[in-house]
Amino acid sequence: MIDIEIEDDAWAEALPDAVILVRAAALAALDGANMRPKDAAADAGLVAVLLTDDEAVAELNAEYRRKAGPTNVLSFPAAQNPEGFLGDLALAYGVCAREAEQQNKSLADHLQHLVAHGVLHLVGYDHMNEDEAAEMEGLERRILAGLGVADPYAAEQGDHD
Repeated sequence: MIDIEIEDDAWAEALPDAVILVRAAALAALDGANMRPKDAAADAGLVAVLLTDDEAVAELNAEYRRKAGPTNVLSFPAAQNPEGFLGDLALAYGVCAREAEQQNKSLADHLQHLVAHGVLHLVGYDHMNEDEAAEMEGLERRILAGLGVADPYAAEQGDHD
């Protein structure tokens, strides 16, 4: 159901269980969005995830978003199709690793957050305004909590005792 390609060996070197982490996060996001098909044994791929380098993501970002440089995750929703394919994600190793370090998070937790975030974009969630952001972030928190990943937005909110 989740097709994963590791194009940059840095992912596998830093996270030998990257494929397991990506698959778990993607399936949890689909479950959280009530988008997982009832037949979990279906052979059809729902999401394709590319774990690549900054250069490849920068090229995709320039071509499809007209933005210079790499970003952490890109989501490419698929047009409606009879196979139920939802779309593609591409994650840049260097950006993700730097962000994890800067945010004092493990790369594994950050990867799972970004995969869940990207999958939610594929199924129609967005964060263009405050209401959308609150809904999407709340769903991300619940999905990640189910995976044992700490709230990725807690540091942004600070302590409100």
